[in-house]
Order: sequence, then structure tokens, then C-alpha cells
Amino acid sequence: MERLDRRLGALCATPMLLLLGLTFLAPLVVVAAFSIMPEKVFDLWHQPDFSAYVEVIRQGYWTSVAWALGMALVATVILFLICWPLAYAMAKVYRRFTLVLTIGVVLSLFVSENIRLFGWVLTLMKGGLIEGHLRAWFGTGFDGLLYNVPVIIFGLVYVYLPFMLFPLAQGIAMIPDDARQAAYDLGASRRRVLWEIDLPLAAPGIVVGGLLTFVLAAGAIAESKLLGGQAVIVIADDVETAFTYGQNWPLGSALAMVLIAIIGSIAIVGVSRIDLDAIMGRRR
Repeated sequence: MERLDRRLGALCATPMLLLLGLTFLAPLVVVAAFSIMPEKVFDLWHQPDFSAYVEVIRQGYWTSVAWALGMALVATVILFLICWPLAYAMAKVYRRFTLVLTIGVVLSLFVSENIRLFGWVLTLMKGGLIEGHLRAWFGTGFDGLLYNVPVIIFGLVYVYLPFMLFPLAQGIAMIPDDARQAAYDLGASRRRVLWEIDLPLAAPGIVVGGLLTFVLAAGAIAESKLLGGQAVIVIADDVETAFTYGQNWPLGSALAMVLIAIIGSIAIVGVSRIDLDAIMGRRR
């Protein structure tokens, strides 16, 4: 019976596996093939040439990789600190109003990311909404708040908040109320309950939210371009430049593969540390 269930499961999963293979794995294979081709040679059967990877190391693209990963890490930490109390309220306090809060957050996703970021550009720029009102009311202004690293991180936090909030809320909802109440009855402080019960039991949601936020933020480009200008160059900027202005597809593919390898390794390590059965409610 168990063998039959496995066969039926594999049969049912076959269409999705084929879809993932065509839409996810196939493009990765093509990008990997382009990364080992000579420049301006569009022949997938050409002899492998790793000069693009040598160029990545020689040209110092690791700086842009470090900027992307560093800002993604900072944004992920800030999002965790912001979303934890809100997610806790959604899961444990405002249970009747969780749907309202969810709709309020999800509605922001119905508006294009670029449009929302342009709204912040108009708000933070010199002569924009904030500076214009200050000048009109108090006769003084400032040079604007755009084109620096902090405003890029602010954009990452603003855009990717839902991707941290909802997994955190799911993880916190998995914490049994009886366990917390028992700890309080035994004299545990709020801090001890947080460190020894809440955080360990909500770890699956924390890991999923952290991975989603970090992976998306590390490959983000709109925030650095619209809010940051040329303050810093992230790896996604270099990939776009290589593919478009530089017309150097092997270099762009090599940069993309380096980013995929780094983020993929981090994601695999993170996923290996969570209990997917617990998240899906299949634990017996």
C-alpha cells in the first residue's frame, strides 16, 4: 500500500516537476552554458571557455557582491525586528483582525514595486513632499534624503516586509499557548520565555522569512537604482550592464552564476535546518 501511494504521489508530481524543469532549471542551464562561452560567440557547443569567471575575479566584482549581500543581511535583520511584534500580534493577540491586517499588507503588492519606489523618490528628493513642506512652513529645507546606502536599505525593508511578516506569523502560530503558560507558571520571565520557547518553536517561520527576504533583497536592483542612484553598485547592476550596455553575455552569465551559487548555498543550508513537515502541518 505504501509503495502504491509513492507511485501515485510521483505520478501526480510529474506535471509540476516538468513545469519546474522547463521554467526554472532550463533557464539556469542556458545561463550556465553562456557563462563558459567566449565573448560574442553564440554557440552552445563551443569548447568551454572560463575567461568570463577569470574576468569576474580580475575586475573586482566581489565588491558589488559584498554590497548586495551586506545590505540584504542588514535589511533582513531590520525586518525581523520590525515584523516580530506585528507577526506576534497577528498570530496571538489580534486573531479576529488578522484578516484585516493581512489584506492591508497584501494590498501593497497589487501596486508595482517601481511605482511605489518612485513615490518615495518624490517624497524624499530635494524639493519633494517632505523638503517642500518644510521649506514652505519653516523657510528652511535640506538637500534631500536620496542616493545613499541607508535609503537603499530602507527601500529593501519597505518592499520586502510581507515576505518576512507572513512566514513569521505562521511560525509564531505554531507555538502552543500551553507551553508559554506553563513556563510562566514555573516562574520564567518574559525574556526567558522568548529565548527558550518562542524563538526555538518559531524557528521554521524565522528561517523561511529570513531566506525569502535575504534572497530577494540580494538580487534586488530597483532599490539601488531608484533610491540609491550611483551611491553603490550591487551585483544585479553589474549583471544588467554586462547583458545590455556591454553586450558581454558570458560575463553577465558568469556574474549571475556566482550570485546564484552564493545565494543557493545559503538557502540550502537554511532549508536543511528547518522541519518542512512541521510547517505543512504533517507532523504526527
